[in-house]
Order: sequence, then structure tokens, then C-alpha cells
Amino acid sequence: MDTPASRACGIHAARLNLADYAVNFSDAHPPLTRPQALIEAERCYYCHDAPCATACPTGIDIPSFIHRIAQDNNRGAARAILEANPLGGMCARVCPTEVLCEQACVRNTNEDKPVEIGSLQRYATDAFFANPGAPMFQRAAPTGRRVAVVGAGPAGLACAHGLALRGHDVVLFDARPKLGGLNEYGLASYKTTDNFAQKEVEWLLSVGGIEVRTSQQLGRDITLDGLLASHDAVFLGLGLQGVNALGVAEPTAAGVHGLS
Repeated sequence: MDTPASRACGIHAARLNLADYAVNFSDAHPPLTRPQALIEAERCYYCHDAPCATACPTGIDIPSFIHRIAQDNNRGAARAILEANPLGGMCARVCPTEVLCEQACVRNTNEDKPVEIGSLQRYATDAFFANPGAPMFQRAAPTGRRVAVVGAGPAGLACAHGLALRGHDVVLFDARPKLGGLNEYGLASYKTTDNFAQKEVEWLLSVGGIEVRTSQQLGRDITLDGLLASHDAVFLGLGLQGVNALGVAEPTAAGVHGLS
């Protein structure tokens, strides 16, 4: 802030020029080029026991998708990722791979440098989202069941996508005007450039069978009783802040299950 005190110290506030803004908010970790990705994929041992996959919280078959990248089959690699984790594109950007899959990579023992799994995952998913082509997944036959999903952050989006694939009709509610939750509102722009959060949302919804209702806050615009009365099931994905507001370490009521 430009104040008399700061001016007295010889400090003057000023706006950066557009070029400086572009640099400061550019991609913190630029994506791999095709030659870089092919070379990096060849470093993978394709371990049978795959400690990297065991360390992945979403259970992605990491050797499988890396092998497909090595074969220049980016769509196949993206499929292997998105089958296990429909938000695999964003996870490739923000997941702490250095303490998960890459920490478990056996290359650490031989070379003190793991395969760049996160960068390869981003390479495959970026290639897919840049040119998705025909739908990757098809919805199952309609079940006639209707599910309300409250909260369109990562958990709610993944839930809605999975339910829709299984043939259920989903109504997705969110208190904010845009979907994405943490991915849209909580991540630094240098980690999620090019409006990627919304690209991922559009793809998740493209499976069909998901009705979106924004600016709908639980307790103000909608109620749990009302949702239970008009839907076969309700999923609450209120985010970490909403969970903490419950004031309990673990749900104790019968029929209530908490996932961490």
C-alpha cells in the first residue's frame, strides 16, 4: 500500500505490467513435451508389484498408463487414469506425488530420481482434454433412480459422474455460481492455468444424466428433508469446511458413514 510512511522510506506502490503478471501467474510446472514424455515413460520398469500404484490413493494403474504413453497411445493412457480417478487431470497438477507414488518408485533406489509420474499423468490427460474425440465412457441403461448430490467440489463431481455412468439420474446442487469447489476456488492460478477446472467439470458432466442447480445452499434454498422426500438417495459432499462444522471426529448416528 502506498502510504506517507512507505514513501518516506523510499517505497512506492505500483502495478506490474501485463508481461510481469503473465510470468508471475504462468504455469509453475510447464507440461512435458512429446519427446520428453516418451523418454520419461521409457524410464519406468513396469514393476509387477507396482509400489507406485499401491501408494496412489485413487488406485491408478500407473505402469499401465505409462506403458501406453511409451507406445504413443495418449488416449489409452488417459482412459487408464480416468477409469480409476475421474478427476485425474487436476490431480496430476496438484497431487503431492513426491510423497506418494513417486516416493514409492523403485527408481529412487537405483538412480535417486523417480519416474516423473505426475508429469506423465498430466501429459496424458492434457492430450485427452485438448482433443477428447468420441465419448470415452458410456452410460448404463436408466435405472429409474434419482440421486441428489449436494456440493459440486471434487467429491460431489466424482460421485455424480460415477452415479450417472451407472444409469442413475443425478441432480447436482452447489451453493456457488460455478461448479468445482476447491478446484475452482481454492487452488492457486499458477497450478491450474487455462481454466482447467472448468474444462474438467464440462467433461464430467458430458456423460449425461446430470442436472445442475447452482446457487442452492443447503439450509437456505434446499433442505435435507426435502431432498430425501424427492430423491432415492442423497450424497452430501460439503467440503472440509462443512465437515469440520459438524463438530464431531466421526459420525456416530446409525446409518451415517463418514469417509476420510
